[in-house]
Amino acid sequence: MATLKSAPKSTSDILVLGLSSKSGKLSIHPNIAEIPAIAADSKKLLAILSDLAATGKEDEVIKVSYTGPRLLVFTGFGTTAATYSHETLRRAAGAATRALAGQSQADFVLPNSTMAEFSAIAEGIALGAYDFTEFRGSSKAAQKAPLKAATVVSSVGVNAASKAALKRAEILGQNVAITRDLVNTPPSHLTPITFTAQMKKIALSLGIKVEVLNEVQLKAKGYGGITSVGQGSANPPRLLHLSYSPVKPKKRLAFVGKGITFDSGGYALKPALGMGDMKSDMSGAAAVVAATFAIAQLKLPVAIDTYACLAENMVSGEATRPSDIVTMLGGKTVEVLNPDAEGRMVMADGLVRAVADAERNGELAGLIDVATLTGAQVVALGTRTSAVMTNNEEFRTLFLEATGTAGEAFWPMPLPDELKEALASSSADMVNSNPAIRAGGMLIAGLFLREFVPSHVPWLHLDIAGPALTHEAHGYTPVGGTGVAVRSLVALAELGVSKS
Repeated sequence: MATLKSAPKSTSDILVLGLSSKSGKLSIHPNIAEIPAIAADSKKLLAILSDLAATGKEDEVIKVSYTGPRLLVFTGFGTTAATYSHETLRRAAGAATRALAGQSQADFVLPNSTMAEFSAIAEGIALGAYDFTEFRGSSKAAQKAPLKAATVVSSVGVNAASKAALKRAEILGQNVAITRDLVNTPPSHLTPITFTAQMKKIALSLGIKVEVLNEVQLKAKGYGGITSVGQGSANPPRLLHLSYSPVKPKKRLAFVGKGITFDSGGYALKPALGMGDMKSDMSGAAAVVAATFAIAQLKLPVAIDTYACLAENMVSGEATRPSDIVTMLGGKTVEVLNPDAEGRMVMADGLVRAVADAERNGELAGLIDVATLTGAQVVALGTRTSAVMTNNEEFRTLFLEATGTAGEAFWPMPLPDELKEALASSSADMVNSNPAIRAGGMLIAGLFLREFVPSHVPWLHLDIAGPALTHEAHGYTPVGGTGVAVRSLVALAELGVSKS
């Protein structure tokens, strides 16, 4: 994790500048005339960049040795423009940070005339300064550590606002890193029990209340969904409940996260190709827990109840069979036609619990669930855009405003009532999934979850199946777990407070 600071001018031997292009003409940002020491070499530098076939496209990073020990690092902005979006700045800063692994210090001289631009650059650095080396063994020493320290060279000044922006960026970076670490940890080391133990320790250190239900308690209290998914594994299920309760909260939110620490598909066994990625099937639980940590560290006046629904979906003599009927928390019965549609089973229990707690503790401004729920999400939206479904258009609009600020891509999807027929069962209240019906799989999964949320509770379902894990680094995102949804949940909490 890079240490962040700001300064009015550059003093480092490593300087990060922006690079863009329009109609084949390269432009450096900010104009290097603002850096007197190298202003006289502007034509020479542009010629060097041209010789290096620089394009200025996004994710491109080109290093140029300058006089003495100084290194100039040019990071792509894309097409030349008068101003650049916050996400363009965030990604450019992050791409440069990743390229500077192994370095101790760098100054980022990127355009930031506003506090929002300054914050975006700081966030990009914090998100880009990440690695995961816990299991490297003998090759660990050869790995380059992330950039240790970075200065955002800025005209916004070194003041309370800029210091707060840097602190916020560091908090976001730390908690996105927690999410990435959890996703990247192999299932041999991350089980429902170890997930719970690790997150409980962090939560208690932040003054967050913790409740853990083990497999015996889950069964006794009627958590049929979590129990049925986890009963086939030697690693028993857990429900991790975190409560952040600030003094005089302005809003109350609830988060529910899918925490399948490994998904074999159960008796609907997945093919070997791609099964290794199923260690990421707990990304939703990791995201909601880490977002809660960040909200607590930022001391936002928003009460949060968070539920991580944790299980391992495995095959054994105890595993749930196709056509088994499960009684869920709250009493609904579900015929399990597809044991590989397990995420919605654990999430339904979590949603029912969140609503029940809210009835005792106070009205919810919003209930948000986060899950790597369906392969259909990837088919529909690809690997960088998540889906959002809702029973409340106003709440979704607020969330999409928050995602725009955070820089995470979410796309609104419908919940067509005519698709509810796919959930009909002749033996139970509903089926979890009908393998004979392939069209609209992402939407049908959302409709299943909606059955467990009262219509008066504003609810969002976030399907992050594609964006949760990447095999190609880009911008501030490394290969592996991405930490998607953490920043959007934090931004939603912040936005809700500002509009209360």
